[in-house]
Amino acid sequence: MKPQRRKPRAFSQSAASLPDLPRIRPKLTMLGQEDRLRLHRASCKILHRTGVQVHSEAGLKLLRDAGARIEDNLVKIPPSLVEWALAAAPDKFNLYKRGSDEVAIKLDGEHCYFGPGSDTLRYLDPRSGQRRDFQLADIADCMRLCDALPEIGFVMSVGIPRDAPENAHYRHQFATMLQHTTKPIVFVCDGLADIEAIAAMAAAVAGGMDRLTQYPNLLLYSEPSTPLQHSLEATEKLIFCAEHSIPVTHSPAPMIGGTAPITIAGAVALGNAEMLSSLVMHQHKNPGAPFLYGHGTHHMDMKDMISVYGAPEFQLARVMAAEMGRFYHLPVWGYTGHSDSKVVDAQAAADAQFSAMTALLVKTNLNHDVGYLESGLTNSPEMMVLTNEIISQTRRFTEGVRIDDEALALDVIHDVGPGGEFLSHDHTMDHWRELWLPQVFNRQRLDTWEESGGFSVNQKLREVTVTLMEEHQVEALPESVEQEIESILSERKI
Repeated sequence: MKPQRRKPRAFSQSAASLPDLPRIRPKLTMLGQEDRLRLHRASCKILHRTGVQVHSEAGLKLLRDAGARIEDNLVKIPPSLVEWALAAAPDKFNLYKRGSDEVAIKLDGEHCYFGPGSDTLRYLDPRSGQRRDFQLADIADCMRLCDALPEIGFVMSVGIPRDAPENAHYRHQFATMLQHTTKPIVFVCDGLADIEAIAAMAAAVAGGMDRLTQYPNLLLYSEPSTPLQHSLEATEKLIFCAEHSIPVTHSPAPMIGGTAPITIAGAVALGNAEMLSSLVMHQHKNPGAPFLYGHGTHHMDMKDMISVYGAPEFQLARVMAAEMGRFYHLPVWGYTGHSDSKVVDAQAAADAQFSAMTALLVKTNLNHDVGYLESGLTNSPEMMVLTNEIISQTRRFTEGVRIDDEALALDVIHDVGPGGEFLSHDHTMDHWRELWLPQVFNRQRLDTWEESGGFSVNQKLREVTVTLMEEHQVEALPESVEQEIESILSERKI
């Protein structure tokens, strides 16, 4: 008789339970101070000699008033403006739990957080195993899943819902996220009308725009247009966030060999220049407004002509971004838990491990795209659960070891002596919980594993994913707030 499948164990609510004591930690570094200076000067030269196109009168006015040289919509930015903006930007800021003054994320350059990506076209349904279009109910499922996973610190929209009203799906994405998680939201949107509606919904939950500014639960992810352009819509969103002190990452996505030079250094210098030009506008609108450094330098696979995620070059660019962020004393935007694989398989796991290790070793601070498959075209909830496990395992590795008297345990070794055992010693009882324990991966011996069902990792992932989606409960928003959100959605139809 086949053994009964056991209910998945609840995930630990604490991803890092080790005592906060001095540790020797593994690190990953690549750029020396001269290398960082060279990249910075290269980016400044791009801005001063080549310039950027700005397709927004408001953006052009900010730059003109700041002292940039402008011909039509081509802006040449002197290094002095870049240095001013870098000095004005805050070196840290927080994101908060929904409707609360409780800090959920510390963007201080030290802590590392992870979350899903946005706006994939296809959903790999864990219940059916089929790939299909997204629905709003799928986004709600994914938000509850993210809310339950301890290594997921923030959320993004995961997919484009096909059942949302036309031209308003970003607003309905955001409303769904607000309703189904208390974690901070990194959002995307189309233009000024979208961000006004989204800010109004977030303010309704926070208790007003002043409270939202003081305790932001959201951060905008937006992009310049590589190479060296700022669209009207992107610039309007950037300026809106600066004006209202809504945190933003305006992160360019240079594609090596496509929209950027074929060399990693050239692409990073270009992306860094685009980011710095965004920061100049942002800080001149409102000095000290929160800004997250970042660029998503990918490369084009010259054989298959796709934007590659699972590549060593992509991770090298992540290391360079982290080191330039530290050079500028700004927290850093990053990427983790993504793969070019079409399914959750060995390739996907290897890509997730590679990206998680890189992020935690170099300390990119807010890392998105957990769950991406098919080079960002598909989202898989099971991939999110797998990556949660990988991040937890990798975080324990990067926390390193203590080498103090308690950890060296010389008196314990003397107590036990030759031929003794440590299992029953108080020292073992005091510290065994510091060892990492898997939630999904299986360590049982073969006979015990077979007796308990003999389930593969993929079977376990599916079981855990569906159970968390169906059973995890998120505190409902007050009815008055729900009504205000519905009113905003209905009033602001396009």
